[in-house]
Amino acid sequence: MTTGFIDLYSDTKSRPTAAMRQFMMAAEVGDEQKNEDPTVRRLCERVATLLGKEAAVLLPSGTMCNEIALAVHCRPGDEVICHRTAHIIHFEAGGPAVIAGVVLRGLDGQAGRFGAADLAAACRPDSRHAPRSRLVSVEQTANLGGGAIWPLQTIREVMATARAAGLAGHLDGARLLNAVVASGVPAADYAAPFDSAWIDLTKGLGAPVGAVLAGSAGFVHEAWRWKQRLGGAMRQAGILAAAGLHALDHHVERLAEDHAHARRLAEGLAALPGVAIDPATVETNIVIFDIAGTGWRADQLVAAAAARQVGLGAFGPTTVRAVTHLDVSGTDIEAALAAIGMILAGPAPRG
Repeated sequence: MTTGFIDLYSDTKSRPTAAMRQFMMAAEVGDEQKNEDPTVRRLCERVATLLGKEAAVLLPSGTMCNEIALAVHCRPGDEVICHRTAHIIHFEAGGPAVIAGVVLRGLDGQAGRFGAADLAAACRPDSRHAPRSRLVSVEQTANLGGGAIWPLQTIREVMATARAAGLAGHLDGARLLNAVVASGVPAADYAAPFDSAWIDLTKGLGAPVGAVLAGSAGFVHEAWRWKQRLGGAMRQAGILAAAGLHALDHHVERLAEDHAHARRLAEGLAALPGVAIDPATVETNIVIFDIAGTGWRADQLVAAAAARQVGLGAFGPTTVRAVTHLDVSGTDIEAALAAIGMILAGPAPRG
């Protein structure tokens, strides 16, 4: 759907379509907390199958998926190894420390990814003086890596190293289905090396609420305990689960449109004087570009773009992020490029 405001701040800005709303209202419901909601059960069974896991649980958000997974896999004082740009470090309000009591160790690596050698070097020897390395977490796609896809071979190598060191594995699948559509690799193949994995329903899939966390039956049993503890258990949640089912039926393959729009946006931005971005690096629906060469700051551009009905995100002094999604059309991309071009053609604000 095209609106007056072209919101490229995030794919979380996507909204349920009219068809999704209609499907939601017709959903059969029951008490989800007591496992009596048939639509929730259908969604969980479907996602478990999609990810090749034994069981799954519906949660209100992807952040809760991550927080619960860390709490199930780890004990207070344990160490979780991830990329230094990972969502669990930057965007979960310190939840890993508060909820699971874990230490987060961020590794370097290009575009939000690291390799098996990086992990091997980071794993600590057993010592009473150091936190115990317990879990490795991979974010697919890498958000602050510009939506970069973790290659399946890299994942397998990283997780083979993790297993050799006695670590468990967690797949933050916030945009896993973007990787699936762009690469052609099935979701179950990406998830297979990990003990837990999840998909988000609210980003490119366009559902209003929810994410689904999957793993072994034992893992999900413990995840339910944490879900209850954190207040994530729901009642007639079939209305929400129906949105996820509709999205899986109708909004997965269309993610390719978002990827095409992102590439076009990157190409247009690269043609603007002073804007630094390599369109060849845009693999999915996230476009991160630098405007240091224009004389503008990121916050200044974001404010000016908002005044011209374009939503962007400032992710550094001169770093800007744009994300394509269900509610952004090809026409919107051209309009956004025209607006950004007009803004950057003028002098940067003082101060």
